Amino acid sequence: MSDTPAIPQKAPFPAEVSAGKSYFWCACGRSSRQPFCDGSHKGTDIEPVKYTAESDGRVFFCGCKQTARGPLCDGTHAGL
Repeated sequence: MSDTPAIPQKAPFPAEVSAGKSYFWCACGRSSRQPFCDGSHKGTDIEPVKYTAESDGRVFFCGCKQTARGPLCDGTHAGL
């Protein structure tokens, strides 16, 4: 299995989050529960990234897995 992240989509994944709750963003791109981890990274050197919401609301998790601000989208997908 490759240690290069797959690109599940070239757009962010919007998600409603709750203040204080932790989420595990899929960094490998292989999860069937995008944008969240389902354990599909096993066998790679890629690990999920823990995100703890500061407030209730909508955030945009990176879908291309190329963000420099993981787990949130930074617009990198626009150049892919």
